[in-house]
Parts: sequence; C-alpha cells; structure tokens
Amino acid sequence: MTAEQLISTEIIPLKTSDTGEEALSIMSDYFVRHLPIVNNEQLLGLLSEEDILNEDVHEPVGAYSLSVSRPYVRRSDHIYEVMRLMAEHELTVIPVVDEQGNYLGAITLEALLHHFARTATFTEPGSILVLEMDRRDYSLAELARLIELEGATILSVYLSSVPATTKLEVTIKVNTLDIRHVVATLQRFDYYIKARFGESEYYDALQERYEALMSYLKV
Repeated sequence: MTAEQLISTEIIPLKTSDTGEEALSIMSDYFVRHLPIVNNEQLLGLLSEEDILNEDVHEPVGAYSLSVSRPYVRRSDHIYEVMRLMAEHELTVIPVVDEQGNYLGAITLEALLHHFARTATFTEPGSILVLEMDRRDYSLAELARLIELEGATILSVYLSSVPATTKLEVTIKVNTLDIRHVVATLQRFDYYIKARFGESEYYDALQERYEALMSYLKV
C-alpha cells in the first residue's frame, strides 16, 4: 500500500497569511497537533502546536520559525515509510506531495492506525506468542518451519530490542487459538517464551490501548 491511498483532503492546509490563532482553531477541529503550510500548491513546511505557542498567535504563520524540518512523503512511498517518518518526528499529520513537490493532501495518525486495525494481522483469529532470544539466534525461516510443523501459520511478526542487551523480543501472531503444541515444539528447541496470549485476551488489551490512544489524540 502506498501513501496516496491514505491521503485525506479534509485537513485544511494553512496559508502563510493565516494567523496562529486560526491554525489552533483548525487543529482543534481535526484533533491534530500539526498542519502543513502551503503556498500555491507548494509545500513550505509543517507547523506544530508548539511552534504556535512559542510565537505571537496573532501573527501570520509565514513569519514563524518551524521546529520540524519539512517532513513529507511522496505519493508513491510505501506505508512503512509513512510510519517511519511519523514516528521519527512524532507527528499527528504528514504531508503528501507529488513528484514536483506539489501538495496533494495529508495523512493523519488516526487514519494510519485505522488502516492497520483493519488488516489481517488484527482481524484474523489467532493467538500471540512473545519470544526472547539473542539477535544471532533469530531466524524467521526456522521459526516458521517449527510453527508450521504443528499445522499453524504465522500471520505477523514484530521485532523489538531489549534495552542494554543484545537480545530481541519477537512477537508472533499465529492463526490458531490452541497453541499448546506450538509452545511445546518451540520449548523443545530451547526457545524462551516470555508471554502468550489467547485471541480474546489479546483483542481486549489491544482494543483498550487503541481506544486510549484515540482518546489521547482527540484531547
């Protein structure tokens, strides 16, 4: 999936003549903390709520100093690049431009989360396993082989580093509710299973965190 498929034209970009007060009002209407500044379809930058509060709200935003260094994605960029830039700059909105740098629209953090919430990773029934291992021992091919030996299939894999160590935390979703045989096989091959979650337990926790995040974004 590319950035173009998640573009929202509802977010109103700012003109350089708009004031900080007007920008804050638009941010409040759309529950975001960033807005693109556009001049004749050309993307000039991204204004944050913090930028406005550090300036005179009655002044035009074209005179403001911007704290974010003009982040954007091209319409053909993969959605993973969208995620990377939004996380790197802690954005609630990221502008999308064409090959000439013309502004096409924006992607909101809420739209990005809604997209992933609708993917098979979350909607397909299954169970969650969390493994911890040294980086040099990680092999997705080997994990898939062992899990498939027990008639299960990996739906998704998420890797995260364990701070101050050389270890990885590997979160795996499989397409079966009964994971006893999968667990037994992994343990037989000396994999350390840090945690396991049934589908309903995992879904409830995920739903609770998702609702909390949506509530935070609308504060």
